[in-house]
Amino acid sequence: MDDELLAVRVAELYYDEGKTQDEIGALLKISRWKAGRLLTQARERGIVRIEIVHPRARRLGLERELAQRFDLADAVVVPAADDPGAVLDRVAQAAADHLAAFRPVPRTLAVSWGRTLTAVAEALPDGWANGVTVVQANGGVSLNRRSGGAASLAATIAQRASGQVVLLPSPAILERVETKRAIESDRTVAGILDQAAHADAFLFSAGPADRTSAHVEHGYLTADDVAELARRGAVGDLLGRYIDADGNIVDPALDARTVGIALDRLRDARRAVFVTAGAAKHDIARTVVSNGLCTVIITDENTARALLEER
Repeated sequence: MDDELLAVRVAELYYDEGKTQDEIGALLKISRWKAGRLLTQARERGIVRIEIVHPRARRLGLERELAQRFDLADAVVVPAADDPGAVLDRVAQAAADHLAAFRPVPRTLAVSWGRTLTAVAEALPDGWANGVTVVQANGGVSLNRRSGGAASLAATIAQRASGQVVLLPSPAILERVETKRAIESDRTVAGILDQAAHADAFLFSAGPADRTSAHVEHGYLTADDVAELARRGAVGDLLGRYIDADGNIVDPALDARTVGIALDRLRDARRAVFVTAGAAKHDIARTVVSNGLCTVIITDENTARALLEER
C-alpha cells in the first residue's frame, strides 16, 4: 500500500471509525508515530478537510487576511449561510461576543443605528459590561412611527451593560441647513455630539445606496433620492453621510443637513468597530475598510472574500 492510499485508510479509521492512533497502528501494522504523520499528510494534501459548522464558528484564515490587507487591529468573520436572515443573526452574535470581550471596557461607546445594529443590541446578553455610557453618534429620531429608531437601540445596549444612555434628540437629516445649524448650536446637543466624538470606542454599520436604505424606511429620503445619490457615485451611507468609493461626500448640500459626528472621528479612533453583513453592502464595506474608517470589521464569509478580491 503506497503512502497516499495508506493516508486515506488512516484518515478513514481515525475520523469515520473513531479509532485511536494506537489502534490504527495495530490494524495497519504501522507505528503510532507513522499513523500520526499520515494524518497530518492527509490534511496537508486535502484528503481530509475539517469544517467547523457551528453558527458561532469563525473563519480564522480570512480574518488574518483581512487584518493584514487593510491594516486592521482585528477582524471577525463568521461562516456563510443560505438564508440572509441567518447571516445577519450570525454577524450580530459575533459582534455581541466581540463587545463582551472588550478589554479595557469602554467607559463611553458611541453608536450609530439601523437594522444591523438593532440585531447586535438584541444579541447582547445582560451584563455584557458594567457601567458603559452609550451615546448616539448621529441623529435618528424616526419620521416613520412604524419603524424603531436609534433611541431604543442605544437604550438596549446601555441597559444590558447597567449603564446610561445619552440620546441625540434630532432627526438624521433635516429639511433646512439653517435648522441643522440651530440644533447643533444648542448647548445640550453640542455637548452630546462632543461626547460622542470623544468616545472611547465606536460601534457602527453602514447602509447601501438603494431603496432598502434605512433612510428610505424611516422617511428621511425617497427611493428616487437615493437613486440619484447612487447615480452621482454614492456606494452607501456611513453615520448617515453618503460617500463614494474613495470615501468622499457625494452631496455636500445634503451632508450639510445631516446631524452627527464627522467621519474623520472614525479615522482617528483607536477602536472603531464596523459591523456589516450581506451582498448589498459589499461596495460600502469595501469603502470603509480601504479608506481607514474602521479598526475592526465584523462580517460574514462571503463579504470577507469579496473585500479581498482585487479591484
